Amino acid sequence: MAFFIVTMTHPDGDGWKKHLHEHIDYLQKLVQQGVLRASGPVKNSPLRSGFLIFKAASRKEVELLIEKDPFSLARLIVSLSISEWDPLFGEFAAESSGVQPG
Repeated sequence: MAFFIVTMTHPDGDGWKKHLHEHIDYLQKLVQQGVLRASGPVKNSPLRSGFLIFKAASRKEVELLIEKDPFSLARLIVSLSISEWDPLFGEFAAESSGVQPG
C-alpha cells in the first residue's frame, strides 16, 4: 500500500453547491473504509480546490475512486493531480518506507 496526494480543482457555482453534500458523504465513506486518510479544502486558491491523502494499492485504484466521486460524475473537476508520496516524517511516518533520501 502506498500514499497518494491528490489535488482537485473545481469551479464555484450552482453545480458545486448541488453536489457538495454527495461529495462529502462519498469522502466520509472512503474515510470509514480507511482508503482516504485526510481531506480538506485548499484555502485562498482562485478556484475551489481540495487536497486529499489516499492510502491505496495503486495509482489506478485512486483514479477509480476519484472517477466515482460525485464531483467527477458531474464533470466538476477542472484539474487533477495525483502523486505518490512517502511520508517519512510526522503523522504517517510509521507507515512510510523508512528509506531516507540520498
